Amino acid sequence: MLEEKFQRYIREHALVEPDDRILLTVSGGVDSMVMMDLFVSSGYKVGVAHCNFQLRGEESDEDETLVQMRAAGYGLPFFNRRFDTQGEMEATGESVQIAARRLRYEWFRELSAEHGYDAIAIAHHADDSIETFFINLMRGTGLKGLTGIHRVNGKIIRPLLFASRREILDYATAHGIPFREDSSNRSTKYMRNKIRLGIVPILRTINPNFTELMGANISRLTDAQLFIDRCIETIMQQAVTPADGIVTIDPAAIDPRMPLNYVIYEIMSSGYGFKGDVVDGLMEALQRGATGRRFYSKDYAAYIDRGRIIVVPVAGEDPCETELTATAHKVYCGNSVILARHTDIDNIESLRQPENVALLDADLLQWPLKLRRWHEGDAFVPFGMNGRKKVSDFLINEKVSLPEKNRQFVLVSGDDIVWVVGRRIDDRYRVSDRTENILLLRREII
Repeated sequence: MLEEKFQRYIREHALVEPDDRILLTVSGGVDSMVMMDLFVSSGYKVGVAHCNFQLRGEESDEDETLVQMRAAGYGLPFFNRRFDTQGEMEATGESVQIAARRLRYEWFRELSAEHGYDAIAIAHHADDSIETFFINLMRGTGLKGLTGIHRVNGKIIRPLLFASRREILDYATAHGIPFREDSSNRSTKYMRNKIRLGIVPILRTINPNFTELMGANISRLTDAQLFIDRCIETIMQQAVTPADGIVTIDPAAIDPRMPLNYVIYEIMSSGYGFKGDVVDGLMEALQRGATGRRFYSKDYAAYIDRGRIIVVPVAGEDPCETELTATAHKVYCGNSVILARHTDIDNIESLRQPENVALLDADLLQWPLKLRRWHEGDAFVPFGMNGRKKVSDFLINEKVSLPEKNRQFVLVSGDDIVWVVGRRIDDRYRVSDRTENILLLRREII
């Protein structure tokens, strides 16, 4: 029985204490509606939070109404927030998934603090964790990315990770729990849906116990990652020396029987937020004995000095300069990643793109391109204009706040700024009727 399994799962993993106050995040879908029923029937003290992202018109409003009515029927406190998600996407350059995720988690934490909730419950289940495994596998990841969705992350708990989507749906049907189906869940536009609707059903035909098998696999991978984390902690005590805000990593202090590249990756990614391909470039520079070139994560810079790796916080004046080669698919800048793709004019459906996307005439570019913070004196020819304009004046006209100015990057070809990243391309490098080859760039917040 799902209710008994639910209560046992919470007890075995100490997700909450009996007297804890729990904020339930309820979308109106079957997973969160069942979660609400399970918490209420189990006697926990709960409140309900619902996000209306206003992306599906009447559907979004009907979701909100259903959750509010169900919460009222249980006599539960109900909190609702309507977000201008489209406006956030336009302002930040984030994708809809990233913008919605950031907005809801920020609000959940605010609500939790304001109303004294001890935990925030998210209705992810076993199939969600399996899909996350495959998403990370397809994007490229280390072992940590194959451990699925974690049951606890600070105040966030996921009390349904033991249950399959089928178990949850059967419970809703048996108990007459109303729910709504998000029409976007049927679209194969998103990678998660492609995996859910395409790959997973095929694997289930090969092994009907696929969900249980993958749950066991993910559990073993999680245990392996915990073991690795403990080993890395021991290695860091021997090879990592912090002093005055500067961290020195000495590869020579690492047991030569250890896989050096992997150990450095674990240290750099878990401790300082460096991505795998950035660490690959760093290790290549280390092996060549190269010095001077800097590698960046969101908050840190790393460089080679006499065979050691030096990690320092990124200061506001640091140019964070890195290169985008003609064959590279992505490059990192601050809290963003620039995704690059070469294509031709016939494969571009529309030249009208959001601000986080740039279409450049690839044949006019000088490789490699340089990506760096803007600085005083920078100028370019904004798209749609004939004359040059200082980047500083452009940012003022765009009403860019001071913190955003400090995070502003530019992409440079030769001596020309070809893109004020996420805002405007240079008119001289725009796609025209003479263009044959296009460099398509997309900025994503990370």
